Amino acid sequence: MVSNKILLAGIVLGLFLLQACSTQKKVSGHTGNRLLQDSALATAHIGISIYDPATRQYLYNYQGDKYFVPASNTKIPTCYLGMKYLGDSLTGLLYGIPEEKGYKDRFVAIRPTGDPTFLHPDFKQQPVFDFLRNTFTVQQKKPATFYFDGSNVERWGNGWSWNDYQEYYMAERNVFPVFGNVLNIKLVPVGKRVIVDSNYPYQPKLVLFETGSNFFNKILNNNLPTFKNWQTDTLPKLSLTRKINDNIFQTRSSEKPFSGAEMPFSTDYWGTVNSFLEDTLSIPFAHFLFSTERKDYYELDSKDADISHVTIKKWQPIHSQPTDSLLQRMMYRSDNFYAEQTLLMTSFALLDKMDSRKIIDTILKTDFKNLPHKPAWADGSGLSRYNLFTPQDFVHILSKMKEEFGMERIKTIFPAGGKGTLSSYYNDAATPYLYAKTGTLSGVVALSGFIYTKSGKELVFSVLVNNHQTSAVHVRRSVEAFLKNIREQY
Repeated sequence: MVSNKILLAGIVLGLFLLQACSTQKKVSGHTGNRLLQDSALATAHIGISIYDPATRQYLYNYQGDKYFVPASNTKIPTCYLGMKYLGDSLTGLLYGIPEEKGYKDRFVAIRPTGDPTFLHPDFKQQPVFDFLRNTFTVQQKKPATFYFDGSNVERWGNGWSWNDYQEYYMAERNVFPVFGNVLNIKLVPVGKRVIVDSNYPYQPKLVLFETGSNFFNKILNNNLPTFKNWQTDTLPKLSLTRKINDNIFQTRSSEKPFSGAEMPFSTDYWGTVNSFLEDTLSIPFAHFLFSTERKDYYELDSKDADISHVTIKKWQPIHSQPTDSLLQRMMYRSDNFYAEQTLLMTSFALLDKMDSRKIIDTILKTDFKNLPHKPAWADGSGLSRYNLFTPQDFVHILSKMKEEFGMERIKTIFPAGGKGTLSSYYNDAATPYLYAKTGTLSGVVALSGFIYTKSGKELVFSVLVNNHQTSAVHVRRSVEAFLKNIREQY
């Protein structure tokens, strides 16, 4: 009797293993080759992992344990952090009132949180700006105070291409962004391009550009040459440049007409927004606070203050936008700035200061301590080529996202086929069947996410392609054909 049971168990185990091997062979033989045998990718490095959560098995692994530059697939772990640690609504600002007698009405302390939505054109409602305007303009409070908490925010990430600093996708990171740290620059209509006399810089200034902000309009139009044709041409032939370390903008003659530009400005840590708020809301930032060894006790740096320290027992939050509204935009259009600031906001939430390197190290030791392979994680957006992840790492993170947050929430944040950066791909069905994050750098194409097969299976996948020398569109189409075949077969 016992021997019969053992024999039966052996037969069942054998059939199971045979079926598993058959599945692996089937995927390898009929779908893997669609991508791996593409002659245009013969010299590229390719990693593929396809995982079935229902059976907790990989249907396919081709170099799934090898490291690849993931480009914007790096936004997947960043998105996980935002979903887990930023709450339902972003904390746009913290403010505090000093406890000392005679100082409660003398100033309001402001503590930035890294929120990238402040006056960003994506968001019409601006609770933080309304708070600042009501507090300082309407109620005529005394001077505001910035709290400097020692946050270590480098304006560009480790491994970024600094010579792209004038490109819209290279907006500087900082503790208190405004307008997304990018200027949307347009030409002033002909007839309104007036010349304004000024003692500085000892010549008339041509008002040629507008940004929607008087403060930045003045910066942009400072020291422009007053060429007559620039006053009268609808689209004058010129280009706009900015010096790397400050907000000195210059014009150059160009073969192409100027029709508009999106250009980052120099943040000067909090210096630019400080000046912007002083100019826009008439807020004098006369004081600065610095940390001391005691948590609620702060050093007051001010020439006109009677005391050198103040006590702030509680910092009150001003919430700005729903968190998922930020994360959805980040994932749909692969917004680098939103991703970097999401990493900084997570650092602020967990470490009480903004430091991208420390928060990455912290997360790798906690939430991501069980990743199949420890990644080299350099930034929040994927702009850095120092980022190195394996396909199995992304499968693990995506599976973790599903377990902790559920697919319904993921589907509202990740773009489906035919949407966002996938607008031209996977749009051949009435019902979306793929939710994923794209990634693109020179020589790099990545795609990781979830796919639903025609038989009803939900699979987690990651496809990373490095060092290709064909067009990114060709690689994406090849990956698309591969994944569509997966959908058909399973």
